[in-house]
Amino acid sequence: MVFESNENGNLDRYDRRILEILAENGRLPITDLAKQVGLSKSPCQVRVKRLQEEGYILGFRAVLDPAKLGLDHVAFVEAKLSDTREAALTTFNEAVHAIPEIEQCHMIAGSFDYLLKIRTADIQAYRRVLGEKISTLPHVANTSTFVSMEAVKESAL
Repeated sequence: MVFESNENGNLDRYDRRILEILAENGRLPITDLAKQVGLSKSPCQVRVKRLQEEGYILGFRAVLDPAKLGLDHVAFVEAKLSDTREAALTTFNEAVHAIPEIEQCHMIAGSFDYLLKIRTADIQAYRRVLGEKISTLPHVANTSTFVSMEAVKESAL
């Protein structure tokens, strides 16, 4: 993964390399990270801490295998709202957080308002989530579903 310079231009090549490496392996020991970046341990630790404090690194987490967890059915849902005033958008956005099957939610500029990534065990579970949860979200006027047949590329960033 290649990171471009940000608007402030305050990421140097070491910072960008640290971010690239940690995006692939967040559990890498600091000594190994320092070697790969070309710094000694202490300056590398200082940089990682600064990148966390400045919000470039939001946290570290385990990447789980959805298939092993029985959650390998993925559907994308286009949701069109009946009301797109700010209060309605805020209400919808807040309600989305309460539905664990919604893995991602993006506001879209286009012929619909939101694109949702839904992860469930199978099509029957998806149908229940759609009927009981997604369709009842505030201001949802209609939805269109696209079922993923295969994930060709997925990454954490």
